[in-house]
Amino acid sequence: MKMRAVDAAVAILKAEGVTHLFGLPGAAINPFYDAVRRDGTLTHVLARHVEGASHMAEGYTRAKAGNIGVCVGTSGPAGTDMITGLYSAMADSIPILAITGQAPVARLHKEDFQAVDIAAIAAPVTKLAMTVREPAQVPGAVAQAFHLMRSGRPGPVLLDLPIDVQQAEIEFDPETYSPLPVHRPEATRAQVDKVLDLLESAERPVIVAGGGIVNADAAAELVRFAELLDIPVIPTLMGWGTIPDDHPLMAGMAGIQTAHRYGNATLLASDLVLGIGNRWANRHTGGLEVYRRGRRFVHVDIEPTQIGRVFAPDYGVTSDAGAFLRTAIRAAGERTPRDRAQWVRECLERKGSLQRRTHFDDIPIKPHRVYEEMNKAFGPDTRYVSTIGLSQIAGAQFLHVQRPRHWINCGQAGPLGWTVPAALGVRVADPEATVVALSGDYDFQFMIEELAVGAQFTLPYIHVVVNNSYLGLIRQAQRGFDMDYCVQLGFDNIHSPELDKYGVDHVKVAEGLGCNAIRVTDPADLPGAFVRAQELVRLHRVPVVVEVVLERVTNISMGQELDAVVEFEELATTREHAPTATIPLA
Repeated sequence: MKMRAVDAAVAILKAEGVTHLFGLPGAAINPFYDAVRRDGTLTHVLARHVEGASHMAEGYTRAKAGNIGVCVGTSGPAGTDMITGLYSAMADSIPILAITGQAPVARLHKEDFQAVDIAAIAAPVTKLAMTVREPAQVPGAVAQAFHLMRSGRPGPVLLDLPIDVQQAEIEFDPETYSPLPVHRPEATRAQVDKVLDLLESAERPVIVAGGGIVNADAAAELVRFAELLDIPVIPTLMGWGTIPDDHPLMAGMAGIQTAHRYGNATLLASDLVLGIGNRWANRHTGGLEVYRRGRRFVHVDIEPTQIGRVFAPDYGVTSDAGAFLRTAIRAAGERTPRDRAQWVRECLERKGSLQRRTHFDDIPIKPHRVYEEMNKAFGPDTRYVSTIGLSQIAGAQFLHVQRPRHWINCGQAGPLGWTVPAALGVRVADPEATVVALSGDYDFQFMIEELAVGAQFTLPYIHVVVNNSYLGLIRQAQRGFDMDYCVQLGFDNIHSPELDKYGVDHVKVAEGLGCNAIRVTDPADLPGAFVRAQELVRLHRVPVVVEVVLERVTNISMGQELDAVVEFEELATTREHAPTATIPLA
């Protein structure tokens, strides 16, 4: 049947399971918006910034298995604004679809208003970036976009649609459209048996669980596999939540920043590491000489060129994480597992004793106390959202996560400003969830205007802003240069003198954007503030900001090597603030 190319594109989006769009209309993309309006079944969230729309799409994808977030914008700067979101998605293997308008085909080389070669700009940070120049190619291009986003290592795609291509009539039958088959490599039984043989030969093996397990929706399989073989699990930051923090085989995260003391100690005590769906990212490994010394490595990843990218493993398997784990569970069930009770006990002892202190009564507030109170206030179903900075690093060290997709984090790219729009995307994907975002004041200020989106579209969530009026992570890094330069954010706010050198009044800004806000200056008031925030979310159905005024300078534990992390605060002497193991050993 005859229809406009954009009508065919919208029909395919629906057939591929899309229900929500995030974006901003504009002259060159108005035909697409007209097709969305005529269809009437897609929900559109109007962002305040196109980069914000791309991060909303990321949050939407990351929150739920099978989701693909779609961000839409006009020609020129809309596409260039999306680049950070595309980079973030590509780096973390997150499928999102970016759709941009474009000048007419005949004018692409004539420096038309807002005409830019966005396909060339986006190519390095997408699996496909294509300006569709022929109207009849639109259905195939959209179909290929979903095929590529879902096949192999997931990732983003950008489709650029010239305005005349959008409006041209083509022949297309939506009733007979069928998505292209998805390809994901699967480990063979022989490969799995080889991995099991290597595990059996080790005395102190660990599993490093990466974000690929989350993408494969295979957290339950990971836990079952670990329990069958009694092997401790060290999740990466992207894999946090694949095994509950209170599971006895959860051995803690390892790394030079977002890590637990017991996680580092256990990895350094291991003799074989099985990495599943992970990248061996440098914040996890630190220096490779220390990380690799005295242990063998097996790497399972969906992308064949990822194996050996950082270092050569002793054995590599190209496979979807879920497919590998399902075969491994069947194969392991046919074997008699090696007795690892002593190794598991040692890991649990480290988990019980190597804790950092969190309980401080100081005013101004120490950040450690904020996370202690968050653990008490928010339950295991809470979805945490964060991106970068001391706030994220400390959050990873002190918060407890019990479910996959409940720590939603921008891992490799770490763009400031990501948290607000990503949290809104998570909220759209899971309307009944308790969503708690975590930002330092600088991250919060980058895209603070997106709070108005939450107010306009009734997308309630809680945003904890730990305010030290500093670029805290950069200040801590500048100690190596003996400087404190261009990292202070404070000034005298004549309208809010009670802030005294902290500068921006985040409470007034949030309220001006249609949201609710609470300021906390005494740690004793944190529990009540979190209770009140949850009440306000239920009552007003808008974002609620909880601004916690911190001491200006706090150094958070980190280092350059797993065996040389600098601990800045007094350590805990008990398991008072550690997650309690509640699941019996297999």
